[in-house]
Amino acid sequence: MRNQFVILAAGKGTRMNNEQVPKVLTMLKAKPLILYLLEEIEKVGQLIKPVVVVGYMHKQVEAVLGDGFLYALQEQQLGTAHAVLAARKKVKAENILVLYGDMPFIQADSLKELINMHFKTGSKISMLTAQVESYGGIYESLEHYGRIIREPIEHNIVGIVEFKDASPEQRQIKEVNPGIYMFNAGWLWNNLDKIQNHNAQAEYYLTDIAKVAIEQGEKIHSLMINPKEVLGVNSRQDLAVAEEVLAENISG
Repeated sequence: MRNQFVILAAGKGTRMNNEQVPKVLTMLKAKPLILYLLEEIEKVGQLIKPVVVVGYMHKQVEAVLGDGFLYALQEQQLGTAHAVLAARKKVKAENILVLYGDMPFIQADSLKELINMHFKTGSKISMLTAQVESYGGIYESLEHYGRIIREPIEHNIVGIVEFKDASPEQRQIKEVNPGIYMFNAGWLWNNLDKIQNHNAQAEYYLTDIAKVAIEQGEKIHSLMINPKEVLGVNSRQDLAVAEEVLAENISG
């Protein structure tokens, strides 16, 4: 099999103020957050079962999603790289796409385009980015996303820095990293353990795999998509924004 999705869904969602429900099962209008994403994934038409990385109250997540997925348990939440590593034994494909269960607006067409770009370029690492004019309105939460650092002439990606680790100048950058990647699986497993947790959160950021790739001379190929697609839901305020966007999409 060529491609497999890995969906990160282990979070507790402390800022949702509802510890009785895993974050990805937070209701957005009529259904849990994660189901919006899974419906789009189904449209992409990959044959191998996606891996869902579960953690907090994982049996609830598994009960809602059913047997159409493979489940990997992340017993401790030590960062996104650690979550992907938890999925390793379940991955059987040559390439994996890493997504987040709390991003309900990703579109199947964007994922298909990412897959096509990844194969066309023969890339070891490809990713989605998004750009905003400002971090106001519905895009306020994107201010806390990592920033894409590009070289000035050819505009190749030369770094990705998390918001908490970014300088004041870097925080002014309007191109953000939503953390959605496609990897050559063999390359990823050979390099994932090189990631360190020397950062403000003492976590293993999947973002840092970009630095590993750059140091090896690998080009990071990127696809810029509509910033609405990468809105995540991490708080009650984010949920209110998502409801607003969802209502706009339905009426539109």
